[in-house]
Amino acid sequence: MYAVVATGGKQVKVEEGSVTVVEKLDVPVGGTLTLPAIFVADGEGIHVGAGAANAAVTVEIVEHFKGEKSVIFKFKKRKGYKRLKGHRQNLTKILVTGIALDGAKPAKAAKAKAEPKAPAAKKPAAAKKAPAAKKPAAKKPAAAAKKPAAAKKPAAAKKPAAPKKAPAAKKPAAVKKAPAAKKPAADEKPKRATRSKKADAEG
Repeated sequence: MYAVVATGGKQVKVEEGSVTVVEKLDVPVGGTLTLPAIFVADGEGIHVGAGAANAAVTVEIVEHFKGEKSVIFKFKKRKGYKRLKGHRQNLTKILVTGIALDGAKPAKAAKAKAEPKAPAAKKPAAAKKAPAAKKPAAKKPAAAAKKPAAAKKPAAAKKPAAPKKAPAAKKPAAVKKAPAAKKPAADEKPKRATRSKKADAEG
């Protein structure tokens, strides 16, 4: 007996007791989950569509892990464009514990119908407590009489201003010195009259 379940946007063929890897499921390790079946083959016939609508596949979460790295490389010739990226997909390993054609949920509902629950006895309403009498609020004693303001101290007598100093007498201007008499120039020697040799020759 095997079934085809839909999970992670994919269809996976599973058998009871088989271990399969699917895209990550948000269930902790050790938890159980019921996957919807879209196809069931039980050996006597096949069930598809409405016949497999009530079928359920129960799985147990074994492990969460990351798959192998897939490389994404983009390239445009003569444009100088290159992009290299890597990605690792989150995956979950599951163990198929059972395949039920009728589904587990309808069986639980039948049990619930067979054993109707007795209506729960209503609890007697608790007697309302009388509101407690409010205590009269104690009046606060009047504020103590305000203390008289402290007498202001008399202002200190101002000291008489010091007499201003008399302006200092100006010093008499210094008497200018008479310019020194120039020294008589040294006696100049009379220049000797010189005659050129040509003049002497002519005379």
